[in-house]
Amino acid sequence: MRPARQCIRPTCAQPAVATLTYVYADSTAVLGPLSTHAEPHSYDLCGAHAERLTVPHGWEVVRLDVDLTPAAPTSDDLVALADAVREASRTVPRRATPPAQGRPVLPEPPVSAEPKRRGHLRVLDGGE
Repeated sequence: MRPARQCIRPTCAQPAVATLTYVYADSTAVLGPLSTHAEPHSYDLCGAHAERLTVPHGWEVVRLDVDLTPAAPTSDDLVALADAVREASRTVPRRATPPAQGRPVLPEPPVSAEPKRRGHLRVLDGGE
């Protein structure tokens, strides 16, 4: 499931429903449907901010046919979200070795947060 993109406006947590792109050579702002991928020079807006969009004096706004209501999650989205949560909740079991007959089991040494330094390289203890 793709994570929902949010409106680019500060303090707005609404889902984005439209994408704003500027054509600087033509002094035009194009407001269209939400793009399939986030692009570096385009801006995702929620319905409220898309409706109130203003541009500098002398610029033109081209509004393509945009449905400004956020889409409800589909059952596929919810199933994918549940699968992702289930997968993230699984813990990776530590490698356990059974104790040899009559030998005490020693605890593993603690993992040091301080890396060992060797020249300009650092070796981190992986705990394995």
